[in-house]
Amino acid sequence: MAFDPLTAALDVAGKVIDRVFPDPTQAANAKLEMFKAQQAGEFKQLDQDVQLQLEQIKVNAVEAASGSTFVSGGRPAAMWVCVMGLFYSFIAQPVLVWLSGIIKIAAPPVIDSSLLVQLLVGMLGLAGWRTLDKTKGVASK
Repeated sequence: MAFDPLTAALDVAGKVIDRVFPDPTQAANAKLEMFKAQQAGEFKQLDQDVQLQLEQIKVNAVEAASGSTFVSGGRPAAMWVCVMGLFYSFIAQPVLVWLSGIIKIAAPPVIDSSLLVQLLVGMLGLAGWRTLDKTKGVASK
């Protein structure tokens, strides 16, 4: 049995078709029509998802072109926060732990950098595609 309700309903409908149509050919034709209807619905949902993503890309382009630092600077600010957090986690904090052992003071706190890594990798992944576009001459700027 499937986990999503639509596929589960179609599985049940297929069993009902088998009972309603004793002829295997008629049952197969009915199931084919049901499958076509399912595919049309899935393609419609996929098209809606793509359209939503395209609209988000348009919004991102407008935000990036804004002259206001509060609008266009959001992504760079998030990236710099990630970079500073990772710098602290991987360079500054170990050095401070080492120094705290030498001068006998409390060790500095450890931060969980896993979320920073996820955010930064996502942002750099997008930047990587942008760089690829620029090297191929596709990018306008």
